[in-house]
Amino acid sequence: MALSMTDFLILLVACSLTILAFRTVPLMVLRGRELPVALSRALGYIPPAAFAALVANDLLSPDMFDAGLWPAAIPLIAALCVIPIAVRTKSLVWSIITGVGVYAVLLFVL
Repeated sequence: MALSMTDFLILLVACSLTILAFRTVPLMVLRGRELPVALSRALGYIPPAAFAALVANDLLSPDMFDAGLWPAAIPLIAALCVIPIAVRTKSLVWSIITGVGVYAVLLFVL
């Protein structure tokens, strides 16, 4: 079913208004105000939680064992190797390099 130009424009305006309402209005309302310490601390957990959800979605899927145990274990082993690097360096770049490197070695060598 194709989307008509009118339906597309209605959808575009609705999405634009939603983005405006939920992204820019709070920034304008809160500009120059000090947030409570508990709220600032809670907001600090949003980026790691979002990243963890994305990673968990890629690592743990319902059909991950369809190709066998070893192909399913490769990303899990790579993720386990990234954890100490991430904790020690707190660097996204080194975490990515470690994860991709370990994944490549396990995929191509073993």
